Amino acid sequence: MTTTGAGGRDPGATRVEYHRGGLEPEDLPTDPLMAFAVWFDEAMGSGLAEPNVMHLATVDPDGTPSVRAVLIKAVDGGPVFFTNHASRKGLAIAADPRVAGVVLWQPLHRQVRFEGQAVRVTDGESDAYFATRPEGARRGAVASPQSSVIPDRAWLEARVAEADPSTRPGHWGGYRLVPSVVEFWQGRVDRLHDRVRYRRDGAEWVRERLAP
Repeated sequence: MTTTGAGGRDPGATRVEYHRGGLEPEDLPTDPLMAFAVWFDEAMGSGLAEPNVMHLATVDPDGTPSVRAVLIKAVDGGPVFFTNHASRKGLAIAADPRVAGVVLWQPLHRQVRFEGQAVRVTDGESDAYFATRPEGARRGAVASPQSSVIPDRAWLEARVAEADPSTRPGHWGGYRLVPSVVEFWQGRVDRLHDRVRYRRDGAEWVRERLAP
């Protein structure tokens, strides 16, 4: 088995030492969404390119798993993202709302994992965010049959040109990842990382330290 990439570089030899400060359960808020909001705000102000990227995992109705990157547009009550409800992820969520998400801020040596359910946001929330999008993005949301096979680029561009960007289409809107588990990971020296997991226990959150 070869471990080298096309350029001859060995990924097995790639190593970054993590050296930021530690993470103690008792130093975090009792609510994981408050803790995430603090980390998210720090990442947003760090100069990272698109610090709001979250990789979202779903399961199709036939049991096939899939994952893709989405953009977090709010953190109220859980990470909020927007998409086409008839896309692959939208159909998967409609069949089974259980999802998982992960946010990695590599230069900050931090990661946050979510497990929970994707719940549609209100029409008002979707309308409000849609109105903030650039016109081209609004046209794309109206015109694109996301995840469907299309004949070519010209077909798509023709639909976009004819799209009305003034009103949010009913097939497009937001989801909130409402978590039952949230795990915070802080990179440490010698791979002895700090991991703090919150898990829902009734109306309360339980904080636990996990082995790296």
